[in-house]
Amino acid sequence: MLTRMFSDVSGSRPIAGALMALALLGASVTSAGAGGVVSGSCVRSAGSVSCAARWGAAGDPYIRGVAGPRNAQEEADTAERERKWMARCRPIVQQDQFGVGRYYYAAPGCEVGRIQDPD
Repeated sequence: MLTRMFSDVSGSRPIAGALMALALLGASVTSAGAGGVVSGSCVRSAGSVSCAARWGAAGDPYIRGVAGPRNAQEEADTAERERKWMARCRPIVQQDQFGVGRYYYAAPGCEVGRIQDPD
């Protein structure tokens, strides 16, 4: 039934068919995975239609999960590295002439996480 409905719509108006396909994709994927969302759009140009959709978790699409330490040793190593970086770099935040907070560091290379000066 969905195939027949899609072919009927797409045969008469390509943009409507593409939007219908995107809507059908969203309905099926959203219901299949709890807590997920689909966002997408279609563009029509010179008689062709291009659609793109993105599946992701509900909420802010720009938040990415980062894996934490896997064991106690890795956690201790991370804490030691951060302690060394803080001791060398001593970061402070000051407002620039536009009122934007900027980080300033006591040593070069701190903005990229360098712990020691290169040899």
